[in-house]
Amino acid sequence: MTISEQIKVLCVRSNISVSELARRLGTTPQNLASKMKWESFTVHDLEYMAEAVGCSFERHFVLPNGEKV
Repeated sequence: MTISEQIKVLCVRSNISVSELARRLGTTPQNLASKMKWESFTVHDLEYMAEAVGCSFERHFVLPNGEKV
């Protein structure tokens, strides 16, 4: 699943539209749609989105032995 698809799922599960997410992020729906089209999100962007909808964002690599880095 792409990050844009995950963001859409986040919006559905948070009961908000993508436009509402854009508003909460202080940007336009067009700008957010463009970022989603090009998958151009930084880790900071994703953390900020999570904060905007009241959830957390975790990032890590998982090694073959299950260890998270």
